[in-house]
Amino acid sequence: MRFAGIEIGEVNRATEVRCCASGKVLNVAVALGTLGGVSRAVTVMGGAAAGWAAAEFRGLGIDLVAVPTIADTRCCTTLLDEATGRTTELVENAPPITPDELARFVAAYEGAVAVAAAVVLSGSLPAGTPTTIYRDLLERTPCPAIVDARGPELLAALPCRPLLVKPNREELARTVGRPLGAEADLRGAMEEIRAQGAEWVLVTDGAKPALALGPAGWFRIAPPRLDRVVNPIGCGDCLAAGFAEATSRGLEPLDAIRFGVACAAFNCGTLLAGRLERAAVETLVSDVRIEPA
Repeated sequence: MRFAGIEIGEVNRATEVRCCASGKVLNVAVALGTLGGVSRAVTVMGGAAAGWAAAEFRGLGIDLVAVPTIADTRCCTTLLDEATGRTTELVENAPPITPDELARFVAAYEGAVAVAAAVVLSGSLPAGTPTTIYRDLLERTPCPAIVDARGPELLAALPCRPLLVKPNREELARTVGRPLGAEADLRGAMEEIRAQGAEWVLVTDGAKPALALGPAGWFRIAPPRLDRVVNPIGCGDCLAAGFAEATSRGLEPLDAIRFGVACAAFNCGTLLAGRLERAAVETLVSDVRIEPA
């Protein structure tokens, strides 16, 4: 919902309202599809949202494997205040899934990942899902993996040696259980995550430069300068999608990070998350600055 301005406690009339299939897994799949690649989203969905999300994915030409659930899929709302540039999210908690639904999801994942060139594991877990679920999925994964998660589920996945983990700074602080105010604190936490198994650790911090740690050492990644930010929701998902797409083309991790950051930058200027334009993204790649740090 877009507003000229939002006044708390008053009636606010939106200037524009758009509905779309979204959420971290779906954003990644849409970004990959709009980049021109072949993508398949595997998730759980139920209720009316499952029907219209499937219809939207068919229109986009993207494969959606949605394991049916008894519970209705949640609906979340983003409020864009053009007067202040602030973005507010109204987020429903994800409903729990049953053990049978989880087992059918794992089976669907196994079928999809068997033919994948890269995989992105992304998002928070529904209530009742074991914190080992990402580890369990990675044990079934024969291709390079990107994990965009936080907390116990991220820590449990690290021994499976994912190619890239990409929490933001706040998520990493919650994962290691302490504040990361100074850069030395941030670097220490990233070293811990890499020591536990991740090949590359990439930590984003909003519009500020990201910090990466990998076999070649430390790097600072500055995104392109943007004239205008429309909606920052989904930028991390687009980064993960861009990294996965570039990895599937054989690019080295730093070049894949560069392409992913360009995808995230383009997403900032769009209203709906993940709806990328490859030609426009390619023009931003050279503006992503990567320097040893």
